[in-house]
Order: sequence, then structure tokens, then C-alpha cells
Amino acid sequence: MKMADNYLFDGLLADKLATPDGRNALFATLPKDGRRYTYGDVEDVSGRFANVLVGLGVKPGDRVAVQVPKSIEAIMLYLAVVRAGGVFLPLNTGYTPAEIEYFLDNATPRIFVCDPKTRADYETLTARLGIGLETMGVWQSHETSAGSLNDAGLAAPTTFETVARSAGDLAAILYTSGTTGRSKGAMLSHANLLSNAQTLVNVWRFTSDDVLLHALPIFHTHGLFVATNVTLSAGASLIFLSGFSAEAIISNIPEATALMGVPTFYTRLLDEPAFTGDLVRHMRLFVSGSAPLLAETHVLFEQRTGHRILERYGMTETNMNTSNPYDGERRAGTVGFPLPGVDLRIVDAETGKVLPQGEIGIIEVKGPNVFSGYWQMPEKTKEEFRDDGFFITGDVGVIDADGYVQIVGRSKDLIISGGYNIYPKELELLLDEEDGVLESAVIGVPHADFGEGVVAVLVPRPGAKLEEEAILESIKPKIARFKQPKRVVVLDELPRNTMGKVQKNVLRDAYKALLAE
Repeated sequence: MKMADNYLFDGLLADKLATPDGRNALFATLPKDGRRYTYGDVEDVSGRFANVLVGLGVKPGDRVAVQVPKSIEAIMLYLAVVRAGGVFLPLNTGYTPAEIEYFLDNATPRIFVCDPKTRADYETLTARLGIGLETMGVWQSHETSAGSLNDAGLAAPTTFETVARSAGDLAAILYTSGTTGRSKGAMLSHANLLSNAQTLVNVWRFTSDDVLLHALPIFHTHGLFVATNVTLSAGASLIFLSGFSAEAIISNIPEATALMGVPTFYTRLLDEPAFTGDLVRHMRLFVSGSAPLLAETHVLFEQRTGHRILERYGMTETNMNTSNPYDGERRAGTVGFPLPGVDLRIVDAETGKVLPQGEIGIIEVKGPNVFSGYWQMPEKTKEEFRDDGFFITGDVGVIDADGYVQIVGRSKDLIISGGYNIYPKELELLLDEEDGVLESAVIGVPHADFGEGVVAVLVPRPGAKLEEEAILESIKPKIARFKQPKRVVVLDELPRNTMGKVQKNVLRDAYKALLAE
């Protein structure tokens, strides 16, 4: 049956499904249970789930909220929601029922899909909100139920007449991490997702010969919309892992050509003696994102493997904005250049005036990748966009003399001490160079005289011992006095979220009374 013109689904898959060779091409290998998914299976299984969703009352524009374990069927559910004309709303698997209540109340989805193990936690809540409750677990065998949607999908027909959707229609809502205040739902259109996927295929040179080792979570833009959509758009294939483990990466990397990860992936791989240059000599590309990659990791990785990691910059509201070049220098400490079609500028935080190259300010972006606004928050949306359409990212950055973009920090992380602006990244780079320091996080906490005082939180290298006075004395001649930390705290590790980003809000809360006296 001829599919309707569904902007995202057709854009990703129509040409692969148009021929027998395309349908028979491999989409995913699942090492854990030995299954293989072809592109024909993608069409058939997503069609089964789309039929189930429509039968459950999902209409074009309806939200389908999903908090399920990572599985290939969850990817098919994403595509099924898009095919049914719905709006896919993935939720972090680490959220508690109390946190999920906010998202369900805010997004008012038609259906909420959860893990079968947590169904009892949500029955009362979904009944009160008038939301349908379904379950999806991890497939084990045809004899074992993995959830109500899995069971219904097995019985549903594969043929589904895909619902027509246009470029500007919503395809997904992704909630921000909510480190300050309530999470906001970023509305992403079909064109936002498709344009970014197609751009990255070209910039990162993905082809149907590529095999991406997929170890990322799929409730986040990195694992879902970058890794998966790029693979689909290129007609490439996945080695689909349930999560990250160094052992699983090392075991499966001989069959892969590319890996996308967060910095923690690469630091943990470097801890493994079995991760050698010979093991990855055949690899084409290593990409890192979602959190800053230490310059030291760049150097150590290249020394070990001969490969230089490609770092890029994106966010929930925009997908990817910049990338270090595929050809040319992949410069440590930077996120490269704006992607084709993306305009990026640095502006003064107070006036909005565009700053000269080399000056630090707020990063603003504009392009087909940029979201349309925040769900149910028109006033907040208006605040975050300039009159000329540029989105105010809240990230602080600078463009160097060669055009490379460097992220200095978040505007909310800016420290104002005694009337002076202090950018944490500048101090963190200095602290990271100190003997025995593995990594650092610089925060501002309340101070009676200065408003805010600088506190440096350090993680030592294995076997190293860091002394507060020694650190303070060492950096004293290297940086202006007003930028120097008033205290140094040493921890075994920094608090991070599921994507590896340091949670400075947690540190600020933990040490808010440190300078009170």
C-alpha cells in the first residue's frame, strides 16, 4: 500500500523501503539475543505498533509519553508514533513516579507507556488524569510477554497507511533536564529532526556501509535523534546494545565503523588494556557530545588509538548546532564550526548586541534545526527568542580567531563576585592543569561581602593527594585575584546526570553554606 506523505518517516525511510534490496538491508544487530532487524522489519514492526496506537485512540497531534527500558522495539514505537501522526515524548528511565506526574499533567498525552515492572506505580495516576496506560518491556522470546504493547503488536497487521504530516507539524517533545526550575517541553517538528539528520549524514560522511555501535540511552536527543535518525537517513546499520559497558564495546567494536558516546565512554575505554590501537584500526569515526570532553582525553585517546575524537555541540531545543570538521583539525576544547544552514553568533548578555570575534558572550543560534517553542509556555518561548528569530541558548561561548566555537559554560553558572563576572570554564581549564587534578568544577556560592564567592571542586587522579593550600598557592600568580577560589573541595567524583553532564546545581546546593561565615 502506498504510504501517505509523512514528512519525517518518508524522509528517513521512503527510499530504503521502495525496493526489495532496501527492505532486505540490515538495520540492526542485537548481540544480547542474536536477533537481526532488516529495513523491511522496521516498516513491518512500526506498522504493527502504529495500528495498535490508532486502535487505542491516538489521533494526529496526540502525545504518546514513553518511559521504557532501551530496546529495539522502543525505537519501532518511536517510528510508529510518527507514522500515526502522533508526537513522541520520551522520558528519562531514571525519573520517579513523583517526577513523571509533572510530565503527564503538563503534556496530557493520550497514552503513557511504561515498563511492565512499574505499571502498578502509575495505574491510579493515569486513571485520574484520563490517560491510557500501556506497557513495553524488553523482548525475550515469543513465549514470554514483554508488555501489553508488545503482545498487541504481535497480533496486529504489518500494513499501515502512514498518516500525512507536513514539515511544521510536531514530531516530538523533549523535556529539558530541569536543573533550574521546572522542566520545559521543547517542541520539535518533523523538519527540525529530518534536516538535522540529513545534515549530519553529510558532515560526518555516513553511508549505507557504516555500522554504528549504539550504546546510548534513547530518551535523549543524542541516542534517539542523532544516532538513530542519522543511521536511518544514511541507510546504515546499528549494533544495538542495551547500554554502555566497556566490555560490550570492546567485544562488538570489530564489527563497527563508528561510535557515538559521551565523554565517560571514552575515559572508561581508556581504562581498559584491551582497548588498543589494533582493535580500532578499522574504525572510521568516534563522536563525543552531551558534555565537555577534557583536552587530556583527546590527547590520550589519540595516543592510544591513532584516532582523534570528533566533538560537537547540541542541545534539547536544537539538536546539533556545531561540529568539529571531519577533514581538518579537530581542535580539543572546542566544538568546531556551525553546521551548514545554522547561523551562530555571540552576543552581550545584557544588551543582545553582537560581540566582536574573540569576546565571550551568550551563544545564539538560528536554523532549520531550532525548535518552535516550549509546550504550553508561550511567554517563556517569547523570552528565549530574539525578534529576528535567533534562539538564546543560555550557553556562554567564544569564537576564536580561526572560527572554532568554544563553550565557556552556562549563563546560569556565571559567577558575579564583587561586581566582577567570572566564567567557571576559564578557571577549570587552569585547575585541570595542576599536578594530581583529574577534573574540576567551579561554582559560585553565597558570600556576605562579595555576593558570591568562588569554590573549586576537584577530583584527584588515582593515587594523588590534593591539598587545598597547595592548589591555591599554585594558581595564585596565574589568574586575577578576583577570580581565585576562596575554598577548594576535593571529592572522589563529580555528580553527573545520565548523559554525563556535571550537575553544578547539586554542588551549589551542597556547598551553599561553605562561605557563610
